[in-house]
Amino acid sequence: MKYVTLSLWMGPEIRHPMHQFVMDHDGYEASYLLRWNDMGAAVQTLLFHVDGWPVEPYRAALEHAPRVTEYALSPCPDDSFYLYVCGRPTDSDTDLIDAFTQAGLVIVSPVAYRDDGTVGLTLVGPGGTVQEAVETAPDSVSVDVREVGEYDSRRLDTGAALTDRQFEAVAAAVDCGYYRDPREGSVDDVADVLGCAPGTAAQHLRKAEARVMADLLDQHGASVA
Repeated sequence: MKYVTLSLWMGPEIRHPMHQFVMDHDGYEASYLLRWNDMGAAVQTLLFHVDGWPVEPYRAALEHAPRVTEYALSPCPDDSFYLYVCGRPTDSDTDLIDAFTQAGLVIVSPVAYRDDGTVGLTLVGPGGTVQEAVETAPDSVSVDVREVGEYDSRRLDTGAALTDRQFEAVAAAVDCGYYRDPREGSVDDVADVLGCAPGTAAQHLRKAEARVMADLLDQHGASVA
């Protein structure tokens, strides 16, 4: 059983307006599609986790987003929120769904709609089926194959929830010795590598660590009281 990790790019003329909102507004890093109903349905019901804050500008944009028929927002304590949304897919959405939801293929959640305009997702299935999905992606969508290999959920699931920037922060922290005992690096060192303020670097690390720890608990069936 094979997996392929893809990075998709689509132009603003077919990009969903709420993905465009994440790109255009500071404070929003990514929106993660966590769960969905039948993706071939005329009206889709989707659950997202949006890594961004504040909620109200996002809510205002949803009010004017075409094809959105219903939504609800649920704030989290870590400057993020959940989004339940119902909407009608465009023709471009349907073409993409047809390519990646064919028989014998599984999309591994989450699907990441990032602030750099890319969409990151992982497909799992027999090697030939995975290859066919990549080849049948619409011409309007640029597909970059990032990684291919034998599927192992333990390897993929934890890192999938991190944004590119959070992953870069963790990598910089490891390289500079931030996680060594005794600690050799600092948040300032991470910030220097990322080219950002120390407070921003600390926020990236804090969110990355929270996600990894939550995933670890989920994998072992544990919960936090």
